[in-house]
Amino acid sequence: MRRPPIRKLDLAGSPEAMGNAHGRAHAAEIRRYARDRVGLVAGGLWSGGPLERGAVLELAEACLPAHEEFSPRLHAEMMAMASAAGIIPAEAVVVGGFTDFVDTVRAATGGPHPATVTEDDCTAFLVPDERAAGAGMLGQTWDMHDIATDHVILACLRPDDGPDVLVFTTVGCVGQIGMNSAGVCVAINNLNGNDGRFGVTWPTVVRELLTQPTAADALGVLLRADLAGAHNYLILDAAGQGFNVEAMPSARPVQALETEPLVHTNHVTHPAALPYEGERALELMANSRRRLEVAANLLTGGDGPVDPERLMEVTREPTAICQWPAEPYRSETSGAVIMRPRTGDFWACWGQPAENDYDHFSLAPVSAHRP
Repeated sequence: MRRPPIRKLDLAGSPEAMGNAHGRAHAAEIRRYARDRVGLVAGGLWSGGPLERGAVLELAEACLPAHEEFSPRLHAEMMAMASAAGIIPAEAVVVGGFTDFVDTVRAATGGPHPATVTEDDCTAFLVPDERAAGAGMLGQTWDMHDIATDHVILACLRPDDGPDVLVFTTVGCVGQIGMNSAGVCVAINNLNGNDGRFGVTWPTVVRELLTQPTAADALGVLLRADLAGAHNYLILDAAGQGFNVEAMPSARPVQALETEPLVHTNHVTHPAALPYEGERALELMANSRRRLEVAANLLTGGDGPVDPERLMEVTREPTAICQWPAEPYRSETSGAVIMRPRTGDFWACWGQPAENDYDHFSLAPVSAHRP
């Protein structure tokens, strides 16, 4: 489907001011999206068994203390957004952190990990300075159940305290993929975990990482987080330091970026994380492995530097990486992002990259923020 340029949301000021502005700007849309996502959990196809709506929200409410403890500032922003949009705090946990939250639900209820959990088609890549003409890049496709695509936005954040941030996200969610003006970028892949808990969900983790001045500082925050569920995090900074972390609540193996591109999809690759990976349908595991192979071949094959246009072409690859919705899973590529922290360049696409254009945005060059 051909889409217009990505929608922008400009937010500035205190956490409460940014949350209020977010909630007011998209109130009806946030309410609709929250209703749909709570319904997906209650239906059981994503969470291991059917639940009453009230039971879903009770479990989500139990995650709120972990969010407030991890980042009081982001908790205040999320609460202000919820109030302005007309949803309750528990709904804000679900609408933003759905894929971590279903890990929590399965662990709390003892439900099985259903094969229909398919929100896992993201393909992400780290490109080191050595392969990118001295300016490393981080990018990914962002793939979800197709109800999510209409809700994609780009938020431009100018908080009173901390760096400016460009964040690719959805309405009602504090952040999913982003770059800050200190030169730190964060991307993600969903992982299926069997060790969920009442912890902090991944959008709040991403935003907190984006308050940090370096990749090493962001990594430290991630390693200390009381995670609700499993996600793979990719971190890169303007100095070229990068990490890939298969972050389960019970394990956090770290892979440092070296001299060749690093690709990750939606299955665990490190032995330390394998015991905590939830069971997945064979066809979905094959899909994740195929995307990993195709993306790695596209990025490591051939000579010469990897530039942004080449990364965009990787996201457009039509046989494995760029996804269109099909029964029974209805997963599609809802958008894609390419970030170059050393120059402050940020490219974002709304919808399938094979059918849509990238829009270019920028933050002040990193050299303006560092001596």
